[in-house]
Amino acid sequence: MQLAGRVAIITGGGHGLGRDLAIGLADAGADLSLCGTNAAALQSTASELRARGRRVVSQVADVSDEAQVERWVANTLEELGKIDVLINNAGITGPTASVDKVARADWDHTLAVNLTGAFLCAKAVLPHMAARGSGKIINISSVAGHIGYALRAPYAVSKWGMLGLTRTLAAEWGKKNIQVNAISPGSVAGERLERVIKERAAKSGMPESDVRREYTSMAALDRFIPAEHVAAMAVFLASELGDSITGEFLQVAGGFQLG
Repeated sequence: MQLAGRVAIITGGGHGLGRDLAIGLADAGADLSLCGTNAAALQSTASELRARGRRVVSQVADVSDEAQVERWVANTLEELGKIDVLINNAGITGPTASVDKVARADWDHTLAVNLTGAFLCAKAVLPHMAARGSGKIINISSVAGHIGYALRAPYAVSKWGMLGLTRTLAAEWGKKNIQVNAISPGSVAGERLERVIKERAAKSGMPESDVRREYTSMAALDRFIPAEHVAAMAVFLASELGDSITGEFLQVAGGFQLG
């Protein structure tokens, strides 16, 4: 129970990787506060966490809306008393298209959720963490934040930006004993990846099987990444074992681009 007595808040915590992160931290002993835009998914995950004996706050909130973020953080502090860990996980895939065919609205929306949302959540929790003299922020980036990613410009740019935000926050807040790191997952198995594969196949004219093979072949391990492996890295960083790590980009990607 590495995280017993700690409170972690997770954006996009109702489904997909966010759910797996929440379960991983709950099983390590943390109490949780989740936000997301899908009320049913949040309620389902919250029920799973309570069944594990954890205290849970769940709230519908759009991370790109500063007022909604501030209400969620305030409600968490009122209900759970403190915030030890923030995991900025909320994200959308954005459009699959070449840059000349990406609508400005889609560009703005992708960056608003994936990058501005992380900024707003960090801004909301940092004064509390600094006052307590400790804190952890874990930003979920992507291997897309380390490469050029054809047909996925808004998503890739948002994930590159997440790395810059991570390094900047680490430099600003280290003297307050706040560690800030990014996890860059590879192709995480699940519904979201399957949707990306379908969209990429439709746009490129390739069979879905070929697109799937294209993704796995970029990794030395030649397979997709289980979500629980990303959650395990988050638990490590959130625990005392991660206290001397800050400003780092940790890839859980199966040896991406080494394959």
